[in-house]
Amino acid sequence: MTDANGPQTDPDSLPSMPYRVAKLGSRKATHFRFAPEARDRDLIATSLGLQDLPRLELVGEIIPVGRHDYKLTAQLSARVVQSCVISLMPVPSNLAEAITRSYIRDYQTPEGDEMELPADDDSEPLPDVIDIAAIAIEALTLALPLYPRAKGAELKTTQYAPPGAEPIRESDLKPFAGLAGLSASLKAKDESQN
Repeated sequence: MTDANGPQTDPDSLPSMPYRVAKLGSRKATHFRFAPEARDRDLIATSLGLQDLPRLELVGEIIPVGRHDYKLTAQLSARVVQSCVISLMPVPSNLAEAITRSYIRDYQTPEGDEMELPADDDSEPLPDVIDIAAIAIEALTLALPLYPRAKGAELKTTQYAPPGAEPIRESDLKPFAGLAGLSASLKAKDESQN
């Protein structure tokens, strides 16, 4: 599916790896590894507008904290191929990100007109299901380079003039550039007269 914003994929068709919180251990960590097959990587690549997603893996654990809360720690590693923002040529990148989430059962959303959350706050309400695939896709999305550039790709400057008009010269673009030369010649003329 494609729309004006680029390629889109039905979110329901994306891979899922759910862990029901009610079934998580309350004393021992639950280890996980999300490494989707090629078909699922293709779906993720399409949904994110990537040319290719040769590798994606999220490895980590969900650790019980206290009686009702959980902490997720994981390592994301991926190899992505994006389009260069200038030439549209393929731009491969290797990504590695540490992921941390704290799931709090009695999470209180800050209230007020101007609430400010610390930048490193990774706390959120405890859901019924923790979807490892959704976390991996979100982390991958946030880790992608915003403006991928192919080696040697440069943005060239082009000036246009209406048909029949004089071509634009460099001096037309910098009208005050000649003042330095004029100032120097006036200064030299003034010194020669003294």
